[in-house]
Amino acid sequence: MVHSLPAKLTDPELDVLSPLLHRNGDVWTADFRGLILSTALQPIYSISHKRTVGYEALIRALDPDNASVLPIHLFELPTSDAEALLLDRLCRYLHIQNYSGLKDQLNWLFLNVSPRVVTSGSQADSFFGELLAQTKLPPHRVVIEIVEQPTDDAERLRDTVAYYRQLGCLTAIDDFGAGHSNFERIWNLSPDIVKLDRKLLTRATEDHKARQILNGIVSLLHQSGCLVLLEGVETSDQAMIAIDAGVDFVQGFYFCRPSTDLAKLCNAQPDFDQLLREYKACHQITRDPTRQLVDFFQRDFHKATEQLQTGAAMARACSTLLSHHTVSRCYLADDKGVQIEDTLISDTGTRNLDPRFKPLESTSKADWYRQQYLRQALAQPGNLHVTAPYLCVTGAYMCVTLSLCFTHESELRVLCCDILANPPQPSVNPV
Repeated sequence: MVHSLPAKLTDPELDVLSPLLHRNGDVWTADFRGLILSTALQPIYSISHKRTVGYEALIRALDPDNASVLPIHLFELPTSDAEALLLDRLCRYLHIQNYSGLKDQLNWLFLNVSPRVVTSGSQADSFFGELLAQTKLPPHRVVIEIVEQPTDDAERLRDTVAYYRQLGCLTAIDDFGAGHSNFERIWNLSPDIVKLDRKLLTRATEDHKARQILNGIVSLLHQSGCLVLLEGVETSDQAMIAIDAGVDFVQGFYFCRPSTDLAKLCNAQPDFDQLLREYKACHQITRDPTRQLVDFFQRDFHKATEQLQTGAAMARACSTLLSHHTVSRCYLADDKGVQIEDTLISDTGTRNLDPRFKPLESTSKADWYRQQYLRQALAQPGNLHVTAPYLCVTGAYMCVTLSLCFTHESELRVLCCDILANPPQPSVNPV
């Protein structure tokens, strides 16, 4: 049964939209202007974690003859701001209903929000908070994507983004690097994630200078406190460019196409081990004659590696390091850069854990070979190395990393320790 749109569309709420949704087993569809809408998901992967960390929800539409209607044509159908708002909310409602039925209870759901909708109507989209409450989807598992384009009301856009952040959601700028992109939007909105437009990758594939520019953009975005996602990866060469550029997340046909078969999609896992082996083969360890040492941690670091060499457990060997208020975590990697044991998180690190970044916390078997501190340590065993401040992918905070390579049972090991770049000040007990 196809439901017609209500006559009044000033501010469509859940009770207006619910009759437009239909459930068939575990799958939901929706009606809009005689079209049948469905959800397609495309996985988003973390390169270092070598696994899925989220899914982008995409709308699919079929006409009465079962012919596909392109999304761009679907979103041209509304004839008023109110109807555009209804379609936007209907799509989000549909996607959340479908995503809530998946067994995945960890990863992010990326939802697109139209700038036309964001900058019209009420400043606070209270509908979305009510939707999350009804579907019981935790806000920290949602990433709100806003397409990068000009807006006539930058202040309202900023207020709306702030509302989603107050709900507990992450925010993302989509298609950064397209015609209207500029870093002013990054400064104003302070997104958690920036999705680079596929045109940047296409240019980097064809032009070495463009590849250097891509690397520079990624570095600048990291320094701005944003995690970076590169979409549109379609070939193995482009996957290598993404790895070398230092992006945190990748998305594209090379890894997995969008699919409306949501149950099978959760089992799609690319062979990141092979990709990273190819990357390592092209980037052999080189000795860096320059190194900096943090004298304060030198003694404790060498004591920790000495205990590890005698067979002591990580928790015991690193106890002194972890007790310092600036230390966030310690972890151990083999000579290929693959993490050996679970990360040890200090009391400081535990207090700074953000539930919005829970998909990134577990780093078991993560591959850190791309990181300079890992390669430097392997190139100069016995010497303590320290990085410049950078954005840590495991929690999206700024840190520096100390690393030291040592030998354990004839095999090389690298002990790594993350130090908060902006540590909390230790409390002082009153006399």
